[in-house]
Amino acid sequence: MKACYKTVMSVDDPRTPCPPYGYSCFCDLPVERQIELVAEFHAYRIRPTRIAYRLGIDIALIESLLAGEFEASRFERLVKHYRTRRLRQRLGAADKRRGQAAYEQRQIALREFELNTGL
Repeated sequence: MKACYKTVMSVDDPRTPCPPYGYSCFCDLPVERQIELVAEFHAYRIRPTRIAYRLGIDIALIESLLAGEFEASRFERLVKHYRTRRLRQRLGAADKRRGQAAYEQRQIALREFELNTGL
């Protein structure tokens, strides 16, 4: 069962929610926690529309965070933290393997981390 939360959008907001009302969740989390969740999902390369659908966070908030218009420095620090954590997880998973498979998995993780840190 999917947990749904209250949305940040007000009743008189003229924008259409993304996704439409029948499919979206509502988010009652504080804005600080929403920023953390968006940073974590972004670090794992989840699309903004998917974040909005899964968590019920307003798509306008997600897009403003990704564009650097809202809480830019904090969001960047969080994304860097979550990307580094993901790299450590992937390197730990590679250490459980042996030989060529471990080497290849480690190289893929490092290459992706280097590509994503420039974003």
